[in-house]
Amino acid sequence: MTWSIIARDGTGRLGVAVASKFFAVGALCAHTRRGVGAVATQALMNPLYGPQGLDLLASGRPADDALACLLAADAGRDQRQVHLLPAQGPAAAHTGSQCVDWCGHAVHPDFSVAGNMLAGPGVIAATAEAFQASAGLPLAERLIAAMAAGEAAGGDKRGRQSVCLRIHGDEDYPELDLRVDDHTDPIPELQRIYQVSLERFQPFVSCLAGRHSATGVIHRPDIEATIARFHAARAEARR
Repeated sequence: MTWSIIARDGTGRLGVAVASKFFAVGALCAHTRRGVGAVATQALMNPLYGPQGLDLLASGRPADDALACLLAADAGRDQRQVHLLPAQGPAAAHTGSQCVDWCGHAVHPDFSVAGNMLAGPGVIAATAEAFQASAGLPLAERLIAAMAAGEAAGGDKRGRQSVCLRIHGDEDYPELDLRVDDHTDPIPELQRIYQVSLERFQPFVSCLAGRHSATGVIHRPDIEATIARFHAARAEARR
């Protein structure tokens, strides 16, 4: 019912983007954990794969071993599709024999793409190619560009309805967690709300209490200065 990309970048960020002709695909499919990894569970999904897979990765299991553990405990494995990417090391993916065509996956260094009920293998290929071509951009923007390319290649053969984007940085909470749960054209809508998040939300999140500051930035002039620096840095990067 879905295709997705999971990825990491040189900053230590982990990300997942998932799209589907299904309501609220981001509610149960996308999972990340700081310093551990990312998981996308789909097809006739098993939502337990997310937390259990991350626990296995956190215990030091390589992705292929963690995947084998998940599948061994699940009698529905032939109807599942799942891929896992640790913070370090290769990814692993599974497309069950009873997943609906077109279905498949492609594992690359630092990212993985998987999908089922797709228009064809070109969806996976286009998603991967767009992600690779956008090297140097922020991870969130690379994932959005990748999903847009997959949609242009045909996407979910039933149509479109929802999409999500989840980015995990160096805090225990996500840096960015955006969802379009029900929309006639969800990926452009995700692109729009991502742009809105840049206005104040993303720099504001960097001011919150977290692992490196028990209180965060609490004085409003300092928050405004942080937001101004964020926009100045983005403007400089675009030159």
